[in-house]
Amino acid sequence: MEALLTSTAVVALAEIGDKTQLLAIVLATRFKRPVPIIFGILGATLVNHALAALVGEQAASFLDGQWFRYLIAVSFILMAGWTLIPDKFEEGEQKPARFGAFLTTLIAFFLVEMGDKTQLATVALGARFHSVLWVTLGTTLGMMLANVPAVFLGNELIKRVPLKIVRLVAALLFLAIGLWLLAQTAGWL
Repeated sequence: MEALLTSTAVVALAEIGDKTQLLAIVLATRFKRPVPIIFGILGATLVNHALAALVGEQAASFLDGQWFRYLIAVSFILMAGWTLIPDKFEEGEQKPARFGAFLTTLIAFFLVEMGDKTQLATVALGARFHSVLWVTLGTTLGMMLANVPAVFLGNELIKRVPLKIVRLVAALLFLAIGLWLLAQTAGWL
């Protein structure tokens, strides 16, 4: 249960103001078909984050040592700093969609999420909790909690949510997890 709740909270907070959330808004305003967009986000996130959690779990199993636990702790602390840097999403020119809303969203979300902080957080969470299923479910739930309102509310959400404060809360969460893992690994807890 800890893996599910922590994964959900970390990704939901980290996703606010992220480039994939901005992509969700762009797709929603472009297609004006929220249901296929939501299912595209869900499909892309499930596949992407399952692979990321698997990589994290396997790396933790393979590299099971105290130095690796320190590395995971430091990765959360570094993500805290990264979270404070706002993402920018370049829309570019609006070209007609080659595929429908679902397929466009599925492909775009999968590709944009590659190397993103939420994907890297999923790798770290997979390594931390050794549970592909619960981490994938949690990070996917976090993505959906952040992106479904963005799809329905679009630009209004961006105007009303103080992204600076949300990024700060997400950074503090990453920092707290990193420091807790560091203290646990060092034997202070």
